[in-house]
Amino acid sequence: MSKIVVTGATGELGKLVVQHLLQRVPASEIAVSVRNVEKASAFADLGIEVRYGDFENPASMEQAFAGASKLLLISSPEDESISRVRKHVSAIESAKKAGVPHIVYTSFAFADVDAFAPLANVHLATEFALKTSGIPATVLRNTWYQELYINPNLQGYIDSGLIINSAGAGKINTATRDDLALATATVLVEDGHEDRVYELASSEAWSYDELADILSQVSGKKVAYQSVSDADSLKGMLGAGLPEGLVQFLVAIDSKMAAGTEGHTSKDLETLIGRKPTSILESITQLFNK
Repeated sequence: MSKIVVTGATGELGKLVVQHLLQRVPASEIAVSVRNVEKASAFADLGIEVRYGDFENPASMEQAFAGASKLLLISSPEDESISRVRKHVSAIESAKKAGVPHIVYTSFAFADVDAFAPLANVHLATEFALKTSGIPATVLRNTWYQELYINPNLQGYIDSGLIINSAGAGKINTATRDDLALATATVLVEDGHEDRVYELASSEAWSYDELADILSQVSGKKVAYQSVSDADSLKGMLGAGLPEGLVQFLVAIDSKMAAGTEGHTSKDLETLIGRKPTSILESITQLFNK
């Protein structure tokens, strides 16, 4: 029996994709390709076939992808760009050898429209590899995860009454992992998505001024936003004890926001999930009313 094969299924996005797949197809029609089979025992308990597949072991991937009706290739979490691209290309080559008829790949939103270069370049290279492979593919360009911004750390802003960074009036587009996973599962179970590129982004972007207003509304305590220079933002976060690598990453995103390149929007996600994506107001309300 041919199956939908999901890579990276033990990751946060992958787990959610499998959950949504189980609402649409029997467990017997799903297989997961994982590097650590023991960590995937919960899938086996649900009747999902667990296969060993390691991006650094092409033979294992070829076996893991065998008999796939569709392959979900969730991008590698590797930090180093060249290594990530090599792993993706290796997976695509293994899929071709295994005779996979359709690959669905998780890329980065608006990768070809002045997107955040350190991430966009990896995904554009992988998209090119998909095109040249000859395998019909669907590219799902995922926007920034909303959970990167809407999480328990927001309590610090509420306690201090102040958000400080260098994003200025710029906006950013985010979506919840669950919404992205639902869209991904929809593409995996439906026909007609071959050779399409979907910008899986929210139909509205948001700014830190708006975030401050929402935090004030939900908490009942005034929260303001203050824009500073990149240098001052960097100094402040380092002084707060955040790791240097993370600080540089965050300041780079804020700088792109200030330049106006992170606020692109799309209706693709809304169309695929059949409703408006979860807003930051909804996410914050859920977070503080658990």
